[in-house]
Amino acid sequence: MTKLQLLYPLGLGLGGPFCFINFCRRGFQTIPLSGGASPAKMSMEFYSFGPYKIDPTEVFYTTPLSYAMVNLRPVVPGNVLVCPRREVKRFADLTVEETQDLWLTAQKIGGRLECFHKASSLTFTIQDGPKAGQTVPHVHIHILPRKDGDFERNDEIYDEIDVKENELKEKLNLDKERKDRSREEMCKEAEEYRFLFVLQS
Repeated sequence: MTKLQLLYPLGLGLGGPFCFINFCRRGFQTIPLSGGASPAKMSMEFYSFGPYKIDPTEVFYTTPLSYAMVNLRPVVPGNVLVCPRREVKRFADLTVEETQDLWLTAQKIGGRLECFHKASSLTFTIQDGPKAGQTVPHVHIHILPRKDGDFERNDEIYDEIDVKENELKEKLNLDKERKDRSREEMCKEAEEYRFLFVLQS
């Protein structure tokens, strides 16, 4: 890991007595300790993804209206999902507040994951309804950090998302053993991503 992260005591008006300093290819940023998902708090919370329960250890960021989780079958490294906390099947059924929070959360997460994975671009995508390829009836934004050459043709990524979504649906519906990633791998990834965000006390 070439990125250096420091938890540095600052009483300089940067959000309180501590701030998180993140160094990456874009320079550095100070992040006040005011957001993110506390592991202690997350372990007591319940997350649903459509009809499915999500292990809190696979969730790495939360707001009052949204949460972000690692992906069982990622298309590219860093492919995560951002979902509204309320179970909502279609994008048009989100409230204005939920829509704003969902996209602001996706923006924040995308920027940090792009830096973390040394990517140069991001793909944000929503499959809104079964005919659009949505396999879990819960609105979710896919965030995919992109690099040169990750797909021969850029739009191939959408075909790959459809394939992974269908594999996920088959796994969830038939309750087969996970083939792509173990729970331990997903928990480890979520833990790494939690450190990209400020942990609230």
